[in-house]
Amino acid sequence: MSKVLTIARREMAGYFFSPLAYVIGAMFLCAVAFKFAPPPAFWTGSREWFILVPHQQASFRALFEMMGVAMIVAAPLLTMRLISEEYHSGTIETLMTAPVTDVQVVLGKFVGVFVFYLALLGGTLIFLVLMLFFASPDPGVVVMGYLGMILLGAAFLAVGVFASTLTRYQLLAAAAAIVILAALTLLSEPLAAHSPEPWNEIAARLSAMTYLRSFARGLFDTRGVVFFLSITGGFLFLSTKTLESRRWR
Repeated sequence: MSKVLTIARREMAGYFFSPLAYVIGAMFLCAVAFKFAPPPAFWTGSREWFILVPHQQASFRALFEMMGVAMIVAAPLLTMRLISEEYHSGTIETLMTAPVTDVQVVLGKFVGVFVFYLALLGGTLIFLVLMLFFASPDPGVVVMGYLGMILLGAAFLAVGVFASTLTRYQLLAAAAAIVILAALTLLSEPLAAHSPEPWNEIAARLSAMTYLRSFARGLFDTRGVVFFLSITGGFLFLSTKTLESRRWR
């Protein structure tokens, strides 16, 4: 455990002192802010897409959905360097010969980026504070919504870690992760809407947004917990196996 924490601390330092990480974080918060309170030019458009426009009841649920969509891009950008950078710089060979296991390397890097993600998620609490001036958000919706985002974030970051183990090129790793996350989040919903039974139900159950919406309604969805934890554990396992395969090349 101490080796995992050592690697995690190194990664956390890399994030909290990296301008790029803050740029990605700012982009994430700006996307959420646009959903929360769009410029006046958008008030005459599709009002139901936004949260806070004149003469419309404020709702905190839609904010979590926007966070989930924004994470499709934010998670790959945050994780693209984790292993790819080690490949590109050649330090992966040093890491492979160090007295640490592949599991410890993967877990350490995952914990490091996950802590930074939690800090980023904490930044969205400003929207909750602003919401209090216009409405009274249901505490159950807020708590369950953030629990859903924590679980979704862990799953999406695990996918990003896996993509980062596949290539030495960071942008290629980010692109691969975006494709996987888009399939898990966006593509399954059109399939559910246009597929015959029972395939429509299967496609709906494979959508991360299906479970996030349940949490955003204030529901503790055990199926959602199992789904997100399975994605997290499964892709961290694949990441470990990918690293192990490099030892035998």
